[in-house]
Amino acid sequence: MKDEHRKIMSAVSYYKTERTIDGNQQHYTKKQYDIYLYEDKILTGNRHFSLEHVNDVSYRPISDAGLLYLHTNQGVFAFEVDVDPAHFIKSYKKLKNSIK
Repeated sequence: MKDEHRKIMSAVSYYKTERTIDGNQQHYTKKQYDIYLYEDKILTGNRHFSLEHVNDVSYRPISDAGLLYLHTNQGVFAFEVDVDPAHFIKSYKKLKNSIK
């Protein structure tokens, strides 16, 4: 869900594990999506956050992956990532500080 008319400031991939049941067996599928940081918003696979409604972005490593957190006025949203999203967080903080 990219916005082709605006410049992407940063992006990071995240994963969602979906569970399906077929007959008597459970199947897990890991799907990849992207989070895009624009000058005025953050877009995920199925959500849109105006940058003014994002209060912070943080990261917490866990075992073989990590969780990227978007702290918003709608709550905290967690995204499973398999790389350190430091570049994404740095871009967000630089952009947010330039708006203040």
